[in-house]
Amino acid sequence: MTKRQKLIESLIPMTSRDRVKTIRNQPRTMEEKRKLRNIIDKEKSKQSHHTLRLNCCAHCLSSISLGCRRSKNSLSELLSSISLWQKTLKVIGGKFGTSVLCYFNFLRWLLKFNIFSFILNLSFITVPQLTVAERNTLPFTGLEFLTGAGYFKKTVMYYGFYTNSTIRHGSSGASYNMQLAYIFTIGACLIVCFFSLLYSMAKYFRNNFINPHLYSRGIAKLIFCWDFTVTHDKAVKLKQKNLSREIRENLSEILQENVKFTFRQQLARFSAHVAAWLVSTGVAVACCVAVYYLAEHNSKFLHTHKDPGAVLLLPFVVSCINLAVPRFYSMFGLVERYEMPRHEVYTLLIRNIFLKISIIGILCYYWLNIVALSDEECWETFIGQEIYRLLLMDFVFSLADSFLGEFLRRIIGTRFIKSLGLQEFDIARNVLELIYAQTLVWIGIFFCPLLPLIQMIALFIMFYVKNISLMMNFQPPSKAWRASQMMTLFIFLLFFPSFTGVLCTLAITIWRLKPSGTCGPFRGLPSFIQSIYLWIDTLRERSGYMWVVWIYQNLIGSVHFFFILTLIVLIITYLYWQITEGRKVMIRLLHEQIINEGKDKMFLIEKLTKLQEMEKRANPSALILERRETEQHGPLHLMEGSATSDLRLRRSVQEDYLKA
Repeated sequence: MTKRQKLIESLIPMTSRDRVKTIRNQPRTMEEKRKLRNIIDKEKSKQSHHTLRLNCCAHCLSSISLGCRRSKNSLSELLSSISLWQKTLKVIGGKFGTSVLCYFNFLRWLLKFNIFSFILNLSFITVPQLTVAERNTLPFTGLEFLTGAGYFKKTVMYYGFYTNSTIRHGSSGASYNMQLAYIFTIGACLIVCFFSLLYSMAKYFRNNFINPHLYSRGIAKLIFCWDFTVTHDKAVKLKQKNLSREIRENLSEILQENVKFTFRQQLARFSAHVAAWLVSTGVAVACCVAVYYLAEHNSKFLHTHKDPGAVLLLPFVVSCINLAVPRFYSMFGLVERYEMPRHEVYTLLIRNIFLKISIIGILCYYWLNIVALSDEECWETFIGQEIYRLLLMDFVFSLADSFLGEFLRRIIGTRFIKSLGLQEFDIARNVLELIYAQTLVWIGIFFCPLLPLIQMIALFIMFYVKNISLMMNFQPPSKAWRASQMMTLFIFLLFFPSFTGVLCTLAITIWRLKPSGTCGPFRGLPSFIQSIYLWIDTLRERSGYMWVVWIYQNLIGSVHFFFILTLIVLIITYLYWQITEGRKVMIRLLHEQIINEGKDKMFLIEKLTKLQEMEKRANPSALILERRETEQHGPLHLMEGSATSDLRLRRSVQEDYLKA
């Protein structure tokens, strides 16, 4: 009987849970484990005909559990097979480390967000409007791809094209209220994004801040664990490269934490940090003032210049600022000289987020307080076009920077000024570009429902462009460092101030501003939210929908509900924080205990060696007799004699230890 048959026979009588654990612990590939599981299932089904039948309830439960387990395994296999860029991300992590890998993981995460938003808007807003859309008679010149105006103005791209009437096909067909569909779809998209951000922050916070293995940096897992399912040669080499990179990052961080500076060095570093913060804040304020005055005089400039390309002036200036100023901020690292690379990245992130969110805030103020109150025919479509141009210009500048700027920097550093060498990947600047673009998408989704489609295409292209540029034009980080907590920070910055600022902007738009009277689904209403009020009034007249009215009055329209919800979120955050602090204290105490136990063992070993030396010096003849007896009786007697001598020495050590 072969080993495989013996294994199968031993697995058949086990319970399902024990059988799954045993198969999982086998040093086999995943394909072999699946085949083994299928063989055992077949054998179990054959034996079931010869055994007594289970009762109905137990049989149903076992069938349901087996079906759930199989469906779960099939779903996990499907998700892993359709996961985007899995192999490419492993190559990036193995060559450049976890810090650079965080950027590409964040990009993929944002792509999933925009896919969901696009599918939602397409299903409930765009497709119903296309069923009643009129033919577009405007000419198409191709310049519309850059300006977003002209032909696109009379398409489902923008708010102004959507009807304000109820869509009905045939006299007996079901009605579709476009006003409610528009506001509820945008609201559902934002609510799902809100809870997804909260869940992702909680998950990464738990994994990267609360789990105890992070305080020990997972050294044991890195050194002593190996995935036996990896059998392919290239996969094995890639896994080895990833492990070596992670071990190097952990050891580098331990060394950097032990660096100490003198008082003069600390004072010089503090002065450099203060000067850098003052200069960066002044530059950001100057850029915001310039953008505000340019936006304020933009309408006059467009009236005097009839050229269709004149509308690209404001997006061009904003994109130039977003490209040049973060590079200027990166030069501060030559003066500040952070020992921990993570601290440098955090500082650059804060400075860049302050710059970009301030610029977006200035533009939102201009749109909601000047454009919305002006004589613009359809100010919602105008804002949608502005956001489209900003997003497209930012994408064009990013491509130009990757193809030209980073390429020229490599040529200069490798051929002309070889002392510069290859540059390192700027994580902070590239991440802030993603956050800036996603913020524009969330603001513009109300005015341009198909904006997530534009962002999907941009992110998809950007991944391949950045990957090619990374492999050709960059070198791995000179200082290896762990980036396990970077993803948490990225999502937090995306949530606050990015997403919270978007919610405030759209809340002001929906509750306070008056819609255009000649375009859009809310034309003729005093405010956008008035459509919800009118719908609730119609539901009050129907007794079967009073539960909807109760939910609106007591939950959605109640300040107390949101106050309680905010209080619960703050309490949960405080509890998480306390758990983190408590586990930090526990890990520190356990480290101290391990150190003390090590010192005790060293003390006992020293005492043992001293006693052995003293015994040898005091009675050398007994040692000669013991050696002769060992030679006569063989190795078995040697073991017994060594055991008795060790026992005698341990007793003497214990007596001395008690006296001490």
